[in-house]
Amino acid sequence: MVHGELEFRLNDREYKNWLKAGRCLLILKDGLHPFVNNRMRAFHRDLLNKNSHLRTPCETSSCKPRANKLSRVCRACSLWQTVILSHHRQPDSTVNWDNCSPPSWRTDHWELAKVIRYRNELMHSCDFRVRDDWMRRYQTSLTHLVRQFSNIPEMAAVEQQINDMLSVDLSIYASGQDQMDSADSVGLESDSASQLKISADLISQWEAELLQERLQELLHAAAAPVDDDTKTLDAEQLMTLGGFLKANRDLAERFSAELQAIDSLKA
Repeated sequence: MVHGELEFRLNDREYKNWLKAGRCLLILKDGLHPFVNNRMRAFHRDLLNKNSHLRTPCETSSCKPRANKLSRVCRACSLWQTVILSHHRQPDSTVNWDNCSPPSWRTDHWELAKVIRYRNELMHSCDFRVRDDWMRRYQTSLTHLVRQFSNIPEMAAVEQQINDMLSVDLSIYASGQDQMDSADSVGLESDSASQLKISADLISQWEAELLQERLQELLHAAAAPVDDDTKTLDAEQLMTLGGFLKANRDLAERFSAELQAIDSLKA
């Protein structure tokens, strides 16, 4: 069977959870991106207009978080940090500083929007598997977030697509049962009985997109000058991902170039 290895992976419920959760993030991103991009650009511009000191470049160009702590930064980046925290609605919540680049706060409006939790937990899962209890919390958080943007017309469709993705049994379609090769731009289509139809090729494409994102993130981190602890953790995760790809022949073929890059780093 062409998709036999994919079917085998999707028989693992927690791997299937990982894939479905990742796909939901991409659906959410596509729906929110135009609105959030415009709002964050305007917010960034407003901050700069209200405080001219925020226009001061990073004094070292090397300010960076360490183990999710942002304690050793220059005066310019420290000012940005204070401003960012002042706009948090929940000041006591954890801020994922390790997902940002302080020297870019002055010029890149997207850097102000990178405070995230579930995406990190999902993409940093060492075995690409998440439990059912995590999925339940995840769905609740996604639903809450989507409904905060109910004034955006596109979000009603996004909520439906997310609910469809979380409820569908992908393993059925990977095995070829009730399989359908056509789908809309999102990849989902419902018939008159509201039964979701997805092609195995499309499921494979979704899987590849998520793995590609994680691969590029880790390869980029491996090439960047970071502290020893972070470098070691990234290297371990990269080798784990490489081992996972090699253990699945179809993925090893698809990501052969990336595997060569991993082997070069190992050497």
